[in-house]
Amino acid sequence: MIETFITAFIIYFVVVDPIGNAPIFIAVTSHLGKAARTRTAIEATIVATMIMLFFATCGSWVLHYLRIGEPAFKIAGGLILFLVAWDMLNSKRQARKKKETSPIGEAGDDEPENVAIFPLAIPLLAGPAAIMSVMVVSADFDKGLAMTLAGYAALLAVMVVTGCILTAASLAENLIDQRVTNVFSRITAIILAALSVQYIVDGMTALNIVSMR
Repeated sequence: MIETFITAFIIYFVVVDPIGNAPIFIAVTSHLGKAARTRTAIEATIVATMIMLFFATCGSWVLHYLRIGEPAFKIAGGLILFLVAWDMLNSKRQARKKKETSPIGEAGDDEPENVAIFPLAIPLLAGPAAIMSVMVVSADFDKGLAMTLAGYAALLAVMVVTGCILTAASLAENLIDQRVTNVFSRITAIILAALSVQYIVDGMTALNIVSMR
């Protein structure tokens, strides 16, 4: 159970990337006061949590409905997460997120609620990679109540940490160093790459394509 929690926590933390997203959050909410910015951080985190919980709960059902086997989904999910890790290593993911969120951040006339939902909750926090990772991890939830609880606990823990980081960023934006966040993103990208390869290996092992002996 502890191993499941740690593994899920690392995956969720990497794909949500609250530290790497903190500078983008500040840029998007630059037109807001500190109180409104803090409220927006909390609202965005809550909305993103609800979205990811939905996919965590319905992930296995979606796979069953579409007749997609768990090994195939793990291989596909591993490949996609590896591409995410590769983008993070080359700073392409952060640049793309800045481009996606810049129109809202520069306009300055949107209500805090609108900014919290889009682009902060979607796609900054609950983006395709995060949703994919939730579905990949939740594919293992039906193997026991303990694993299910550990997976949900890891997701909630990551989102609580994310809310705290974004709130802290809104109160201390002058202390955030872009170079530090870039280094951290690259380190977590390496971890994500290793985990994505492990998912591919697990899927291929389940299909008897490779042997883990």
